[in-house]
Amino acid sequence: MTATDPWTRPEWDRAALLTIDTQVDFIEGGASPVPGTAAVVPVVGALAAAFRRAGRPIVHVIRLYQGQDVDLARRTLLDGGAPIVRPGSPGSQIAPALLPPGAPELDAPKLLAGEFQPLGPGEWAMWKPRWGAFHRTGLEAFLREQGVSTVVVAGCNFPNCPRAAIIGASERDFRVVAAADAISGVDERHLAEAARLGAGSAPAGAIAESLR
Repeated sequence: MTATDPWTRPEWDRAALLTIDTQVDFIEGGASPVPGTAAVVPVVGALAAAFRRAGRPIVHVIRLYQGQDVDLARRTLLDGGAPIVRPGSPGSQIAPALLPPGAPELDAPKLLAGEFQPLGPGEWAMWKPRWGAFHRTGLEAFLREQGVSTVVVAGCNFPNCPRAAIIGASERDFRVVAAADAISGVDERHLAEAARLGAGSAPAGAIAESLR
């Protein structure tokens, strides 16, 4: 459930959606599939549509693996030639169901340079070099500029990057909501752990209703 404490409860009129690593290579059938991700893609897509209707910001946080600027845990895999989210590859693209009509393909050079790429009105893509969406990125400043106080986290795959995004947002005094049915690899224990950080959770449908 979402937090009720006055310091952590969501401010829906100041909320932004963060979709995490919901890219073709990480969906079943991709180069590095994460079980359960295909099942949550339609839910994440519906949640993104709700944020668009509400006129609230959406940031699609992605990975691009190039050279040695990669997590230590994955360097051996990539050194061996694993074709995972290579810049410009079809597998690096965001799942189409998440995107607004007419969204362009990812501009890898700009993203790797730290730019936020517009994908539609109030909607952007950004690259993160490690698990956490706030680590070595301009995400905190970008959200502050948008007047955001609350972040909703969805995507792939809770034990790694969504968890890191929740922790990073909490450390920076954002109010946090995990979209419980829109994150692959999540279970009740994970949501309970997030709650200890003050992060609430709710189904995507309930979040969409709150945005109204």
